[in-house]
Amino acid sequence: MQLVFMGTSEFAVPTLETLVSSEHNLSGVVTQPDRASGRGQKLMPSAVKKAALAHELSIYQPERVRDAAFIQILNQLNPEAIVIAAYGQILPKRVLDIPPYGCINIHPSLLPKYRGAAPIQRAIINGERTTGVTIMLMDEGEDTGDIILQTEVEIFADDTAITLHDKLAQIAADLLLKALALAKNGPPPHYPQNESEATYAPKLTKEDGLIDWSKSAIQIRNLVRGTLPWPEAYTYFGEGKLLKILSCEFTEIPMMEVTLGTIYITDEKEVAVKTGEGAILLKTVQPANKQPMNTKDFINGYRIKTGDQLDCRLSIVDC
Repeated sequence: MQLVFMGTSEFAVPTLETLVSSEHNLSGVVTQPDRASGRGQKLMPSAVKKAALAHELSIYQPERVRDAAFIQILNQLNPEAIVIAAYGQILPKRVLDIPPYGCINIHPSLLPKYRGAAPIQRAIINGERTTGVTIMLMDEGEDTGDIILQTEVEIFADDTAITLHDKLAQIAADLLLKALALAKNGPPPHYPQNESEATYAPKLTKEDGLIDWSKSAIQIRNLVRGTLPWPEAYTYFGEGKLLKILSCEFTEIPMMEVTLGTIYITDEKEVAVKTGEGAILLKTVQPANKQPMNTKDFINGYRIKTGDQLDCRLSIVDC
């Protein structure tokens, strides 16, 4: 099948690699323009562009996919289907109508649950035990198109948004090939989403990482797992010093009659923290402008002691 691929982030790379090695023909790869990144604000290519360059594929980087000049190029590429994975722009009807086999989109959730920009992170933060991948026929809405195929994936207790992202990205690539194989003289068979079951997964903000110590130990650990690699879960210690919590575990240490966020230093020099229900044991932390460290180094470096407080503040400190 003659295809155009549209993608930008790392999530889309396994799908591109799978298509390159498949029987399908890629007439072009569309990705977001290079963006300034890092302290030097150097223009950096997307993950998809890097992969496409390695395979010497034709690359297109429109600022806006709805621009007439780009739509003309897309028509000239004459794709039978357009495959979309983590591209970053909503496609207008003029683009959706180009390929006779449709615009086939990959979404890392079991639609209609978790429509939106952060389905992987939100699923972990919300304590879901399962999620999945949906291959869908794209329409003009945000993740509202008809479903072609779905597969369910277990979320393990030690999964983070990073590990789950990588797992779903590979599963998505394999599932897409199955969906393309169903296309016979037109779009593959599809069925509408159940709108009554729709939920949403909006893009994370910096504020989403702030730990509320009145939440349960389970909820806080889910937040820590779900906010990696950004914005990362964080709190404050000392006189307003920011502290990222990069990993933690549950603990049975009794901390009944203390204030929420209170620290207890164990005999093993580990940091337990009182939550709204139970306690957590901090494993890896990162003070502002420092490298990640274990809690023994944190205790020694910052003179942390039992009774010290971790707290929530309204202001967000950039780090």
